[in-house]
Amino acid sequence: MTLRAILLILVTAAFAIAPFLTPPFTGYQPGRFPVEILRPAVQPAGYAFSIWSVIYLWLILHAGYGFWKRAHSADWDAVRLPLIASLVIGMVWLAIAANYPIIATIGILFMLVTAMIAFFQADEFYDRWMLSAPLAIYAGWLSAAAAVSTGVVLAGYGLLTNTESALVMIAIVFGVAGMVQWLRPYMPIYGITVVWALIGIVVANANDNLIVAGTAAAAAAGMAAVTFYTWHKRRITI
Repeated sequence: MTLRAILLILVTAAFAIAPFLTPPFTGYQPGRFPVEILRPAVQPAGYAFSIWSVIYLWLILHAGYGFWKRAHSADWDAVRLPLIASLVIGMVWLAIAANYPIIATIGILFMLVTAMIAFFQADEFYDRWMLSAPLAIYAGWLSAAAAVSTGVVLAGYGLLTNTESALVMIAIVFGVAGMVQWLRPYMPIYGITVVWALIGIVVANANDNLIVAGTAAAAAAGMAAVTFYTWHKRRITI
């Protein structure tokens, strides 16, 4: 257990340092696709990506506290391997994304799956703000980011139009995230993170694509309602 706790610290540190070692990533380059789309409708406004600073910090605290206080805890150890797997992919993701959007999309889907496994392994009440919450915000953002990446690729290869891919991905995010929040009602951080991403899509499209903006707004409102309802219901039944 202790070795996995140490490994998680090292991998988390490398994951947080990676953005400083690669060129800034502002989205896939349009020229990498057969259909050039200057502004993918599914992509949130730039400010939304600032959430990464919170994710990095919380994951670092998670790894550090887990080693310092919970190195031999079975509850903590249950999440370490899937989280390490997710972060290892994340360490190289930025370097890949600039030139290989399809590989990057597959990579972020694997990041999401392993992050979800870690999130679902976390105990409901034990150290919830240091064990479960960092995993919730990480999995929540990846839920949106994986859909964004997939949507950009679908539109870039002409499988769907720019607007169609955004609408499909917003619907998928709402469906998947709503189900996850329903199954994990004790941790509203997940749902709040998804709402943050959806509002970013609203802001990005508010001036030139009202269909996407309106759909994202409806999804954000629906996700907020699911998050509040499940959390409130869980709180009054325990």
